[in-house]
Amino acid sequence: MILIWGNKIMKETNLSVDIFFKKIIEDVNTEIENRINDPIVKSVLEGGKRLRPMLMLLCYHACNGKEKNNGNYKKALEGAVSVELAHNASLVHDDIIDRDTERRGKPSLYVRNGVDTALLIGHKMIAAGFDIALNHGPDIAKVYVDTWNKALSGEILEVKINNNGKEEYSKENLLKMYYNIIDQKTASLFESACMSGALEAKASWEIAKTLGQYGREIGMAYQLADDLVDLENGERIDSVIGPLLKMIEGNNGKITNFLLKRKLVKNTDKIKAIYLNKIKEHLDNAESIIRKSEHIPNNIYKKLLLEAPRYIVNRMLREINITI
Repeated sequence: MILIWGNKIMKETNLSVDIFFKKIIEDVNTEIENRINDPIVKSVLEGGKRLRPMLMLLCYHACNGKEKNNGNYKKALEGAVSVELAHNASLVHDDIIDRDTERRGKPSLYVRNGVDTALLIGHKMIAAGFDIALNHGPDIAKVYVDTWNKALSGEILEVKINNNGKEEYSKENLLKMYYNIIDQKTASLFESACMSGALEAKASWEIAKTLGQYGREIGMAYQLADDLVDLENGERIDSVIGPLLKMIEGNNGKITNFLLKRKLVKNTDKIKAIYLNKIKEHLDNAESIIRKSEHIPNNIYKKLLLEAPRYIVNRMLREINITI
């Protein structure tokens, strides 16, 4: 089978998840270069992994089956840029809230250009992404708005945990809040990327929701892997410390903000085992969703959907020499 992909021809038998994603990154970067004119916005987008566009366009191809239309793919690429704009806008704002001074090996935008400019650039990126979504129809626009609202809710919850007050949380509630943050801030963006890919391919809402759930499971696994890498590298994430104390220690009681800020987490082998088990659980869930779906065509892209979750997460975990 020969696949016509953009302006290139590729043999289906040679298409691996690695080759596919490298091609997607190339296409998305070209679309960003051609579409984005603001030099500051371009600088923010530089160096991104393009995970969400990768998944979006994989879902687009999977829903299109073996029928490829270059005009439709071009429009899907525009949608991928929308997804990337929203994600990177959230990072600009995250860096300000978390006071992170570096992003992707260079000073954060607010360090380079000031907080005021960074805030406005983040909003400009959100607006640009929404403008693309609107041009792609009300369904995709709704997915965009709903996802941004979820991401903001997750950010607000994280700020609440990391505030400087004396609020106390039960360990059970703190662990629940930690997973809610991951779900809303990270997994929701993966979910919407996969849904948008299906909708760009004119798939039904049923298929879009199925692929959205698939993306959500990948997002959960990816953020847990990201947190594990940070902890293994000695970085202390305030919103992670409390839940870890709950998972590791069996005693009852409350966790105060003082403990969140001051108590060091030990017993890293136990932490690692807990994280790896949760990561595997979400990866298994993602693969199960695809295997059980009767609506996704049985083609090479369904195979790539099955391979993609572990490929994405293992790219993160290889920083600490772990493969799942």
